[in-house]
Amino acid sequence: MLSSSDVQSLRSHFHGDLLTPGDPGYDTARVVHNAMIDRHPALIARCVTPEDVAAVVTFAREHGQLLSVRCAGHNVVGFAVCDDGVVLDLSRMKRIEVDSSRKAVRAEAGLTWGEINDALQPHGLAATGGFVSLTGVGGLTLGGGLGWLVRKHGLALDNLLSAQVVLADGRRVAASAAENSDLFWALRGGGGNFGVVTSFEFNAHSDGTVLAGIVLHSREDARPALRVWRDASRTLPEELTDGALMFHFPENPAAPPSLHHAPVVGLGGVYAGAPDVGERVLAPIRNYGHPLVDTFEPMPYNAAQRMADHLFPSGHRNYWKSSYFRDVSDDALDVIVDFFGRVPSRDTVILLEHNGDGAFDRVPADATAFGDRRWPYNFIVISAWTDPADDERNIAWTRELFHTLRPHLADATYVNYLGEQGAAAVRAAYGPAQFTRLAELKLKYDPSNLFRMNQNIEPASAGV
Repeated sequence: MLSSSDVQSLRSHFHGDLLTPGDPGYDTARVVHNAMIDRHPALIARCVTPEDVAAVVTFAREHGQLLSVRCAGHNVVGFAVCDDGVVLDLSRMKRIEVDSSRKAVRAEAGLTWGEINDALQPHGLAATGGFVSLTGVGGLTLGGGLGWLVRKHGLALDNLLSAQVVLADGRRVAASAAENSDLFWALRGGGGNFGVVTSFEFNAHSDGTVLAGIVLHSREDARPALRVWRDASRTLPEELTDGALMFHFPENPAAPPSLHHAPVVGLGGVYAGAPDVGERVLAPIRNYGHPLVDTFEPMPYNAAQRMADHLFPSGHRNYWKSSYFRDVSDDALDVIVDFFGRVPSRDTVILLEHNGDGAFDRVPADATAFGDRRWPYNFIVISAWTDPADDERNIAWTRELFHTLRPHLADATYVNYLGEQGAAAVRAAYGPAQFTRLAELKLKYDPSNLFRMNQNIEPASAGV
């Protein structure tokens, strides 16, 4: 246990806030996106400088404390907080620098993707990470970085130019293709296993205005609508990142009352190119049937990134299951539609993402630590509800859907969508070659596995 004198020794050279149980703000600071996570750290260190980060890493290591690293706290497993240990909170580190002449942005780790794209928007630029604006830059990038530009420009980690990192021994280093290149390789997909990244430098792109939106159809029309989307997506150009989803339409004063809480299927996406060309590209999806709603229109990219935020509010109880599709067959789509017909919660969303057939899978498999790029379609069910009494029912439904869909899914998973599924699932997410190299680099950069509150990769010497 940490003593008050231990905490005071850190406080003497710490620039941010140190919160212990009972302090004002402690209970707010330990809350994360998933309301099922209710953990009580011994100490929450809200850093404001890289020196603060190095001090907390050293403090946790020297005192033998479990260490969690928090950016935006969006991960479903709740790795951002721990019981009894130390939370290294980066959420106050929000410095951002836009270099419009280089089309680059340097962002500290406490920023969200919405904040980054808000800063880029006046320059007519956009960054690649995040299907929603609330996701933190750190966790998303280190595990991959899907977003609305993934088919045109790749993952967030594919656009990473450099990173400033605090290692397990407290040293501050830079990582790039030219400096600590093995660490740079590991950071691009290896999650938080190798250090605390305090800032990232990314490529930005001249996609400040996009054609974005969604068309909605009733649940009764879901089967043919999903088939239309799947068939069209196979030939769509990479300027369009697209997907399909099933959800209950939220109550919205601007929408017809008949839509409130109605189960719907949505076909949506973001086209990053000339709007007139985008209109032609999207015609097969937008012209099908008689949509209940068609919201496609030109808009700033930072607005497009927010168009799905309302579907994923904080404070709900969350349970996720995900995998890449082996085949998006009629049978697979039928399973999804059938299960959605008996979904226990109106807050649950089923997503079918089309991320591949473009920049995402042109990156060589061994160029980064990211796992499997062979599968262009991804499936994720985000089960969400509010009453703890409904936990068992919602989790059971989610597991049954995933089990029934299993014959259509690949033996691979996007690591950022993994739940608490254990070491075998982490290995499968990376594949044998990537995982072996990551374990060797873990031995080099974090031999004691200080950074283990994550989808953990143990050091090679631990029998990996």
